Amino acid sequence: MEKLKQFFSAQDLFAKHVGIELIEVAPGYAKTSMKIESHHFNGAKTVHGGAIFTLADFAFAVASNSRGTLAMGINTSVSFVKSATNGTLYAEAREQSLNPKLASYSVHVTDDDNETVAIFQGMVYRKKQLILGKDS
Repeated sequence: MEKLKQFFSAQDLFAKHVGIELIEVAPGYAKTSMKIESHHFNGAKTVHGGAIFTLADFAFAVASNSRGTLAMGINTSVSFVKSATNGTLYAEAREQSLNPKLASYSVHVTDDDNETVAIFQGMVYRKKQLILGKDS
C-alpha cells in the first residue's frame, strides 16, 4: 500500500496543485484532505464546488485503483449538502461493489466537525493493466 500511496501522491499533479493530501490507502478505501485556502473560494466566499469535487474525485481514484489494477472513472455524481468556509475538508472513499470489470464507490466529504459537506458516488471500468506491476 505504501508504494501505491507514493505513486498517487507523486503522479496526480492536479491534486497536488490544489493542495490535496493523501492520508490513507487500503484495499477499496482512501482518505484525503485539503486545507481550505483563499484560492478554493467561489464568489460567495465558500469553497468552490469544483474544489470539493476534486477532493472527492481524488479519494475515489485512489480507492478504485488501490487493488493495483488500473481503474478509470466512467460515471460520477455529487450532492453538495453544506457550505464550507474554513479549516480542512476530508474525503473518505469506500468500495461498495467490485467485479472484474466494474466497481462502485461512495465518498463522504466532511469538515473539521465531521459534518457532511458533500456526498459523491462513482463507478469505474477496471482495465487489465496493472498500475505498478506484480509486486505493488
